[in-house]
Order: sequence, then C-alpha cells, then structure tokens
Amino acid sequence: MTRSERTQQKILSAAGMLFLKNGFAGTSMDDVAACAEVSKQTVYAHFRAKEALFLAVVLSMTGSAGDRVQEEVADPPIDRDIDTFLLDFAVSQLKIVMTPQLMQLRRLVIAEVDRFPELGKALHEQGPGRSIRRLASAFAAYSAAGALSVRQPETAAAHFNWLVMGAPVNDAMLLGDASIRDSAALRAHAEEAVRIFMAAYGPANK
Repeated sequence: MTRSERTQQKILSAAGMLFLKNGFAGTSMDDVAACAEVSKQTVYAHFRAKEALFLAVVLSMTGSAGDRVQEEVADPPIDRDIDTFLLDFAVSQLKIVMTPQLMQLRRLVIAEVDRFPELGKALHEQGPGRSIRRLASAFAAYSAAGALSVRQPETAAAHFNWLVMGAPVNDAMLLGDASIRDSAALRAHAEEAVRIFMAAYGPANK
C-alpha cells in the first residue's frame, strides 16, 4: 500500500467513525482532518467534498462486509449438501452484518436517502443485492442437479435472504443495537430459516 493509499484509509476510517457518531450534518471536514491527523487540504485532495467522502465511506463499509460474506462461504460444488451450504451462508451473513457499526450505517443511510438517493442504491447493491445474485446462481445449479425445486432462482434467493435477514435487521433498526442477538440465537434463527426454505423449495416439492 502506498503512502497516499494509507492516508486515504486513515481519512475513511476517521470519517466513518465521525459520521456514525454525529451524522452527516454533524460532521465537518475539519473534524475529519483532526481525527485523521492530517490537514484539511489533504482531506480535500482525496475527497473533493463532504458528500463525496460520505459516499466513499458507505461504499467502503458495505463493500467490505459483502466481500467477507463471499470469502467465508465458497461457491458450492454441485455435490455439496444444500442444507450445509445454506446454513453456512446464513450464519456467516448474520455474523458479519449484524454488528452495531453496520446497523448504525444502515440507519444513517436511511436518514440521508432523500438527500443522497445513490446511497440507498449503493447499500442495496453491495449488501442484499449481492447476496441474492450469488444465491440465485447457486440455486439454479442445485435445481438443475435435483437438490432444489426452484422455478425462478432470483425469487427463491430473495425469499431465503429475507428469511435470514428480515427479522434480525428489523429488530436492530427499530429497537437499537441492544436488540442484536448473540451468536447462539443467530445460529438458531439461521437453522429455522433453512428449515422453512427447504420445506418450500426442497426436491420433494417438484
């Protein structure tokens, strides 16, 4: 990593912390410069405006979370048990996404979506949209092999994604970070999501 890249990462890290704590309106470029221990001119050299920095923070945080989900659960070989793939995917996604930092980011993006509509699109594209596309590809392969009964892989993928993420995310968004479930409760939720999904889309339903 070059010196410029290290500086940019320091700015993104400082800005992310401040935006989550103080919101977009409550964070200034002076604040970011002070927190990152660089000059304001350096901040502007990397990000032409606070809006550009805010968008970069959202893309960085959501992209990193999405990358971790992809890295932790490999694309399934066709002979891999579907139940195991689904459970591994669900547990990894819940573990990575259900954190105070990402829930705070989600609330912040929703609060600013009218001012920055591209943020909501970016959050969806990097988060659920990315997971749904990957699941759809896996479901098409499993269905062709007879392990699933899926007519529309993208629809089935959306159903599974929101079976897994819907209730935990909704609770955290409305009830606060204290409502985020522990790892045992998240795993139990993932197991139930897999059971319900397979009851609807298992091979016996052809």
